[in-house]
Amino acid sequence: MSKVYFIGAGPGDPELITLKGRRLLDSADVVIYAGSLVNPALLEGIRATIYDSASMDLEEIIAVIKGAVNSAAIVVRLHTGDTSFYSAISEQIERLRELGIDCEVIPGVSSALAGAAALKQELTIPGICQTVIFTRMEGKTPVPEAEKLSRLAMHKATMVIFLSVSMIEKVRDELLTGYGPETPFVVIEKASWPQQKIVRGALKDIAGIVQNSGIRKTALIYIGESLRASEESLGKESMLYHKDFKHEFRK
Repeated sequence: MSKVYFIGAGPGDPELITLKGRRLLDSADVVIYAGSLVNPALLEGIRATIYDSASMDLEEIIAVIKGAVNSAAIVVRLHTGDTSFYSAISEQIERLRELGIDCEVIPGVSSALAGAAALKQELTIPGICQTVIFTRMEGKTPVPEAEKLSRLAMHKATMVIFLSVSMIEKVRDELLTGYGPETPFVVIEKASWPQQKIVRGALKDIAGIVQNSGIRKTALIYIGESLRASEESLGKESMLYHKDFKHEFRK
């Protein structure tokens, strides 16, 4: 039997797929890609039969994979960003395991990291924040009580919120239970795509700014004091390159 490759396509820029992912995509016989979330430029020139999974349910996806594998085809399941969160690969891999079909996961560049790069922003700033939380607002997919935004906000860590910009007023209300009203936020729509859009301001104003921007979906919300570093000098430096910091490579 052939193998199925789950590949993180990256955030949108077609050059942000890994070399391994690009090689496997070019050699695939069948590619199932995540609809409008994947930049179609990644599919240009490939020889594979292509399926858009936007109109497919899980059973249909698995049926295509099973048929292709039984024909000794190389199958690529192309997901947006990185596969390790909000990609729905777990349920697919469970079905493949039941069928005895082998698979491999190739990581990609998350949109959360592409957004930080667009800001020229380190999300962990010494003396300010050393923790980053990736999460989402509860919508159709439930969130455990302990992971509600209001609970996570109490940590005052840098937070990157996926799949939630359409509920921006609820997001604001939940975040204000932990973060101060002047805490900086950034919202990035379609990070690394040509049509990338960035808006920023203070948390108390987030709903109005986002609504006036026209951003409705495919956007990330960043919140936390560390975000000030992309607009001003904070004077916070790590020990790593401090002249008095000694380690095995620098005596």
